[in-house]
Amino acid sequence: MNIDKELEDIFDDPLLEISNREAELFDIPKDMRKAMKKNKAEYVAQHKLCENFDEYRPLFQQVHQDLRQGKRSLIKISKTINLLPGHYYIVDGQMLLLERIGEKKQSSNSLPDGRTRCIYENGTESDILLQTLRKNVVSNGYAVTELQEESEKRFFVNADLTDHDKVTGYIYILSSLSDNPAIKNQKDLYKIGFSTNTVEERVANAAHEPTYLMAPVKIVASYKVVNLNSQKFEDLIHQILKVVRFHVSVVDDKGISHEPQEWFVVPLDVVNVIIKKIMDGSIAGYTYNPEMKCLEKRIVKKESTFNTKDMKELSLNIKKQYFDEIINGIKKVEYRELKQTTLNKYTYIDEADGKRYLRRYDALRLFVGYHKDRESALVQVIDTKYADGVVEYYLGAILENL
Repeated sequence: MNIDKELEDIFDDPLLEISNREAELFDIPKDMRKAMKKNKAEYVAQHKLCENFDEYRPLFQQVHQDLRQGKRSLIKISKTINLLPGHYYIVDGQMLLLERIGEKKQSSNSLPDGRTRCIYENGTESDILLQTLRKNVVSNGYAVTELQEESEKRFFVNADLTDHDKVTGYIYILSSLSDNPAIKNQKDLYKIGFSTNTVEERVANAAHEPTYLMAPVKIVASYKVVNLNSQKFEDLIHQILKVVRFHVSVVDDKGISHEPQEWFVVPLDVVNVIIKKIMDGSIAGYTYNPEMKCLEKRIVKKESTFNTKDMKELSLNIKKQYFDEIINGIKKVEYRELKQTTLNKYTYIDEADGKRYLRRYDALRLFVGYHKDRESALVQVIDTKYADGVVEYYLGAILENL
């Protein structure tokens, strides 16, 4: 069999003949060719073994310990936040250290970019681009907050009390002494509750109360609550830890089944930190992350408080670079091209004479990008002009910056 002859016959088959117009369907446009060439040649970062990982191993272990003890926490970041060398981040549940950033350049969104050296807690390293790392952290990760010294504020004890203070109750932490395997074998299982009596009095009959799992308990810790609504205190703790509530059914002395609500699977260090943050008022914006077993600080977007009831306000999206220039007083005019699709936004037709005029706004509400945690500002408009197809908004005071 002559293979070369058979292939020649196949390619000479009239059925494979196509016109020039049909051939154009298989042509790749020039702009797509450039993109394909660029993508093919682009360097792709790869993970490799970190030869000196022994230097970093204790650092990762310490950060995990700091997280468990509440000295650090996790925080979600926006895509406009800069990542910093020497800081720790979480991506897909794995911690990494941004060890350094190489030669910096500016990315398309005006944020710094460049090759990095990232050390991962699994013993590998990568030279991923800073911009790519930022996207990964934003979409599926966290930043780890810097180490902070523990608050000097203490829990209330007898020596702290004055004649004007009122002990409104006790917050307590208990562990169970139950023989039930489902309870006995559960690690980090604690009851967090509230009592107006002393804790010892409250738990005296624990072996016969469903809320204590029908078993004796051990008092792990208790705190006096002074000048506070103890019930709200307890509700706040339960709200933070509801994702790790322990679900178990126990039968009381009368044979009735109960499912207690105040037992949680959470490390004791975290419980203590939560109580402490409630006591010193710093708990706002925190929630519990059960995967990382530590507190996570949520970015709480500030709500606008400026009264714009009698103002005409125009909302515009703007790049971060120009937004910063406006906030810093560098950029005094915001330009908008007048197009067919934006005529009604920037102009109107007066029914009296049938002529088109510029809409007059008292302020611009500027937004950076489209994500939910985006920066925004309310900026005064002192004049509006039109020239060569462009509307010009002359800016005054920054009325609000969120």
